[in-house]
Amino acid sequence: MTKQNENLENMRHSFAHVLAQAVLTLYPKVRLGIGPAIENGFYYDFDNVQIGEDDLLKIEKEMKKIIGNDLGFKKELWAPAKAKQHYKKLNQPYKLELIKDLAKEAKVGMVWTGKEFLDLCRGGHVKSTKNLPKDGFKLTRIAGAYWKGDEKEPMLTRIYGAAFETKKELDAHLKQMEEAKKRDHKKLGQELDLFTFSDVVGKGLPLLTPKGSVIRRELEKFITDEEIKRGYLHVYTPDIANLELYKKSGHYPYYKDSMYAPITIDDEQYMLRPMTCPHHYELYLSRPRSYRELPMKIAEMAHLYRYEQSGELSGLLRVRTFTLADAHIICADARQAEKEISGALDLIEFVAKTFGLKLGKDYWYRLSLGERRDSKKYYKNDKAWNESEKLMRGLLKRRKADFIEAKGEAAFYGPKIDIQMRNVNGKEDTAFTVQYDFVGPERFNLNYTDKNGKERRVVVVHRSSIGAIERSMAFLIEYYAGAFPAWLAPVQALVLPISDKFNAYGKKVEEELRNAGMRSELRDEAESLGKKIRNGEMQKVPYLLIVGEKEKKAGTVAVRSREKGDTGTMKLGKFIEKLEKEIKERS
Repeated sequence: MTKQNENLENMRHSFAHVLAQAVLTLYPKVRLGIGPAIENGFYYDFDNVQIGEDDLLKIEKEMKKIIGNDLGFKKELWAPAKAKQHYKKLNQPYKLELIKDLAKEAKVGMVWTGKEFLDLCRGGHVKSTKNLPKDGFKLTRIAGAYWKGDEKEPMLTRIYGAAFETKKELDAHLKQMEEAKKRDHKKLGQELDLFTFSDVVGKGLPLLTPKGSVIRRELEKFITDEEIKRGYLHVYTPDIANLELYKKSGHYPYYKDSMYAPITIDDEQYMLRPMTCPHHYELYLSRPRSYRELPMKIAEMAHLYRYEQSGELSGLLRVRTFTLADAHIICADARQAEKEISGALDLIEFVAKTFGLKLGKDYWYRLSLGERRDSKKYYKNDKAWNESEKLMRGLLKRRKADFIEAKGEAAFYGPKIDIQMRNVNGKEDTAFTVQYDFVGPERFNLNYTDKNGKERRVVVVHRSSIGAIERSMAFLIEYYAGAFPAWLAPVQALVLPISDKFNAYGKKVEEELRNAGMRSELRDEAESLGKKIRNGEMQKVPYLLIVGEKEKKAGTVAVRSREKGDTGTMKLGKFIEKLEKEIKERS
């Protein structure tokens, strides 16, 4: 961490202390949780208090009062028993629990803000409240948060704040947040009728509407066709498998907390699959393989199931069932694996370019490394880790790709190249991944016969070209603000008769569009043309085709483009050609 970043984090952490002090002053019976610095700001969790959005200005005012008092931050080290006695007297059960978690520590950190407020804390603060910019922070929202992130624990009230060194930076961030609200895929998903959720169906289980299903279908068709062009072999494997399969692969001990509980069938345990790797390995093992068949690129639009805690669920970004554009490339050796990793990155860059994304601006590479000392999280094979990490690092350098390295972010079976993107809220997410695997081949005895008739062990490359379809949909809804390019738009053209007299011609136009393969709809309701146009614009349809007397006589349509406005009248056949070209080129 750079000195500048450390100073900013200390400032934000200090703001969290001031927030806790302000809330305790205004609501003396409040129970305090935790309050860390986070990206772009800070938060603090509270219990036993009723606070709404309308109270934030009042709390901000109290915070500014505290800041103006020039209170110094001073850290003391206390014996856990003394700290426990202090919080027991103040009836602060969450602090007591935190001290209990620190029972092995000889001393715990206690930080004073002046002489008025004392908080359990490891440290990292500015010298005094006077070092906090009064006009550099803003309380932004209130949310519910389970204590320790566990949905079995009480729900606390979390107050978020943004904090920057200058008002200019804060204002820019707040402006971005306002734009993010407009682009929020959860909001647009409802407004554009793309998806919904039902408590009866279950949390984190999205229901895609007919319009949302169009986007998913187009994404799946796009990536499947492109992968087949590049030599991938698309397969189907079951959504459920014997638990022994995941024990054999090693996924069960590493990921069982995020897997659904086993189901007992005929005295055997089965599990909804959280990944497809072992399924594809078993396909490979269905008969002996020769070096002539390698590399073998086994791909699938795979339905997967993973348990996410309720507090982590977020629209289509974090769900409990999703479809992954998954593939496993069985390679003869490390040299072949390196070539296939590069090919996978080529595919990912092609996909990103199709969506209008630029490498370095909209997405970037992260080389995710293992931690040799952590044998619980990572498979123990130092030589394999060193060789595979060196291979992937060298490949990225030869591609002249800007990338960052992240220790401890690898999969348990090998390093990976993650394609990172930032969503509209500024949060970094992993969109796609390419992984090197030296564990699966050993566990499943994945071999081939070389040209000399000798049996050799393979190397496996895992990769996802477009990520989880649901997550990609969420990203694209926000990236395009719901205004999808024509090839992805649920409705590509709306036909709008100017009055009831021209409904018959409008129906004929809509039928011709549909017969040409366009996704079109006729709006023949008894409404004014102005209202029909407004509704079409609100639904962000790429083209509105207005028809009246002149258009009926000439066999034309008056074209209104979402991007350019009124573009004049043209023959229907010419418009169909234009739209077909736009869809084909995915422009």
